[in-house]
Amino acid sequence: MTTYQLNVNGKPRSVNADSDTPLLYVLRDDLGLQGPKYGCGLGQCGACTVLLNGEAVRSCIMPVASVKAGKVVTLEGLGTIEKPHPVQQAFIDEQAAQCGYCINGMVMTTVAFLGKTPRPSEGQIQKALANNLCRCGTHTRIVKAVQRAADLSSKTMTSKVTVKGA
Repeated sequence: MTTYQLNVNGKPRSVNADSDTPLLYVLRDDLGLQGPKYGCGLGQCGACTVLLNGEAVRSCIMPVASVKAGKVVTLEGLGTIEKPHPVQQAFIDEQAAQCGYCINGMVMTTVAFLGKTPRPSEGQIQKALANNLCRCGTHTRIVKAVQRAADLSSKTMTSKVTVKGA
């Protein structure tokens, strides 16, 4: 095992893991973060999505050794219950979750997407979220939530993710 120094949600964290251990396992099992979910284990469903240096990545297929000095942000690092991140607030306002399992991936992908495309069309939103699977049928609410978040972003968000407590 190797000791890895990670920056997770704006805080330095030290973990012991084998180099090929998926980042998802480190986040959930070693650091106790429950935002990223285990879905398919193949990087195909999006439930495990986190931000690495502002980019949405699938943590179930990313070895912890590949993170290096990168900054990891999980759902827990976006906002608080008292003050949710604008994307989280938009998902709440649109009641975009049914079972909620996919929402981590949808939110994290949306944060990265809106950082690059602040005023997206509906088609751009659908394309950006196409590889995040949701079986509950809340797709129209999810699209509305992203549209709402884009509207909020013109007022409150910057292109950079601000991690709570950082």
